[in-house]
Order: sequence, then C-alpha cells, then structure tokens
Amino acid sequence: MVQPSHPGNVGAAARAIKTMGFHDLCLVAPRFPDVLTQPEAQSLASGATDVLAAVRIFPRLEDALACTTLAFALTARARVLGPPPCDIREAGQAASGHLSRPGARVAVVLGTERSGLTNEDIALCQRICHIPANPEYSSLNVAQALQLAAWEMRYALAQAASLPLMPTTEGRHDQGNEPAGNEKIQAFLAHWEEAITEVGFLDPAHPKKLVPRMRHMFSRNAMTNDEVDMMRGLCTAMIKAARREG
Repeated sequence: MVQPSHPGNVGAAARAIKTMGFHDLCLVAPRFPDVLTQPEAQSLASGATDVLAAVRIFPRLEDALACTTLAFALTARARVLGPPPCDIREAGQAASGHLSRPGARVAVVLGTERSGLTNEDIALCQRICHIPANPEYSSLNVAQALQLAAWEMRYALAQAASLPLMPTTEGRHDQGNEPAGNEKIQAFLAHWEEAITEVGFLDPAHPKKLVPRMRHMFSRNAMTNDEVDMMRGLCTAMIKAARREG
C-alpha cells in the first residue's frame, strides 16, 4: 500500500489478505509513523492483528518491490503509457503461473487513497491491473480493492493446486441427511393419509386422486430421514389436534 493515510484502511487490508490466506503486507511511506498501533487500525484488523504486527514499512516503493519478480499496479484509470494492462482475474491467473517458478514473488500495489498510483509508481511494476467496476463510479476503497485482488489470487492458486473451494464437514457423518428408505417413506405416507383424514381434508368415501398425487409429490422429492421424521411429527400433531377438537 503506497502512502496510506487512514489507519483503518491498513487494519482492514490486513484482515482482507488474511481471510484469503496471505500474510505479507507492506506499506510505503504511510502518513502516520505509528499507523500500526493506532486504535482504528487495530480495531479494523479484527482477528488479523498478527498480520498487522508483521507489516513491513519502506520509505520508497522501489525498496518494497526489490525482492519481487512480478508486480501488478492496481488502478482504475486507463494509462496511455505504461506496462501492459489486464483485468483482476487475468492477474490472478498470471500470478498463479508465475509463482510456479522457483524464487518467484508477486506483489499487488495499491494507493494512495485520494489519487491512486502515480505514473512513476506504475513504471516500477510489470503489469497494470484493473477491476471491472461500474465505469460511472469505478473508485474502490483501497482495502476493498485489496480484498478483491486477494480473492482472485487465492482462487487461481487454489484451482492450480486442486484445493477444495467449498467448506467441508471434514468427514462428519449426519445420518439425518441420508435419503430415507422406502419402508420409512411408506410408513410416513400411511401416517400422512391418516392425518389428512382426521382433519377432514381427505374424504375416504370420495378420495378422487388426492392420495396418489400426494404420494407422487413426496416420492419425487427424495426425502431425507430428518424430513420424514419432521413430517411424521406434523402428522401426529394434526391427529391429536383433530381428536381434541372432536
């Protein structure tokens, strides 16, 4: 982050990258020398104070980029001169490919809050990167922009490594979510027929096609064990209520 002026943005940036599995946040010439310990930064880091504590501060952008091998300058404005542009998704894919090389290090460069990166800042990077936002209002808060960049980087890296992209139950087994067996389904359907008869919804003397239609409806939905148990409870309550009323 180049010349950040709001401590809250620094704290929010630390949280943004930690949620995506990154931890290396660098600041270039922040407005406040004690930015890392200011209450707003600590508050908005919210669980990422370890990332905040490990932040490195540099006097110049060239110092911060000295050990990187590919840097993306994140900007909302089109630049006539400068490195080749790409969108944020292309940047994630390019970063993933680049990091497969030994010794490769990738950086995303943002800032400043008021005016963004200068042409001199961008000249120190290898690619210009854009977020495809609303062209009528494309300015993003720097921490929000960093969150999007970190997400795209994580997604590309996870895909390349065949890592899971969805949360997992870690092998925990829930029998209630298993499909109910046919015997259990048939017992429920008999109970359901009894219940709708008790409440007067079904006239056994003139059933028409009500029962087979309901059987088809419930069978089509592939009910789980928990769903059958829930409906059996409803049947029991309907029968009790009807008999109390009677």
